[in-house]
Amino acid sequence: MSVRELVVLGTASQVPTRHRNHNGYLLRWDGEGFLFDPGEGTQRQMLRASVSAHDINRICITHFHGDHSLGVAGVIQRINLDRVPHEVSAHYPASGEHFFDRLRYATAYRETVKLNQRPVAADGVIARTASYTLEAHKLSHPVESYGYRLVEPDGRRMLPEKLAAHGIKGPDVGRLQREGAVGGVTLDDVSEIRRGQRFAFVMDTRLCEGVHVLAEGCDMLVIESTFLDADEQLATEHGHLTAGQAARAARDAGVRHLVLTHFSQRYSVPAVPGEAPGAEFERQARAAGFEGELTVAQDLWRVPVPKRS
Repeated sequence: MSVRELVVLGTASQVPTRHRNHNGYLLRWDGEGFLFDPGEGTQRQMLRASVSAHDINRICITHFHGDHSLGVAGVIQRINLDRVPHEVSAHYPASGEHFFDRLRYATAYRETVKLNQRPVAADGVIARTASYTLEAHKLSHPVESYGYRLVEPDGRRMLPEKLAAHGIKGPDVGRLQREGAVGGVTLDDVSEIRRGQRFAFVMDTRLCEGVHVLAEGCDMLVIESTFLDADEQLATEHGHLTAGQAARAARDAGVRHLVLTHFSQRYSVPAVPGEAPGAEFERQARAAGFEGELTVAQDLWRVPVPKRS
């Protein structure tokens, strides 16, 4: 059975807090797992979230600030300790390859798993399989940073009423799907395009073209909202987004499910006594005009990718 969900391992910006671990996100996409930005403590969070090293097929690092990458060393060593039976690929900005190498070989261990280092040097497709393409697009941060976008190819949705009207049934349905036509009836006559799902992961960045390209038409957008709107100038100075900026980008891109994360420690106390610390982020996102599904992420939450529309 295919599963598409986001497992939130950590949601803190810069430093962990009593309630938030450093960043870490595992996207389960059918039979594959994409580990994004494993910060310090990711291995521990994986244990708490029932995520194993065997679940990881790709490691995707947006940039080499510690809260997004210090967990790489432990994760790689755990992959080798557990003798994961498949190859693992690692994607990261090419300008930070020396950081990745240092993290990969931070201490002595026995390598038992093939790890493919695939540094990203330009926008575009960085991996392609039969079931998805993985893209990277540059963001705007004080150090080189890339966001990632997963795109499923479009498929076809068979329409039962049209199949019946043309007398197509049983084995002929499968034959029609394989060959494109049966007895003069074409696939276009009895089906419609089923749009492939799209997922994007956008971390530390100011508003820039890359944010909009990555978010466009996504079923799920995981995006940083380090600051609240009152601190927009501070956000811009440090290369980050506010809740309102992230929500407007999602609104304009037609995102179905927006996941806000990467919160500054300055907001650990609720804006309104008795509320959850994330409530103000949700209010500001709604005030910005985003009307789709909205999650203000908490550590160890599991967030399903929306079902196909």
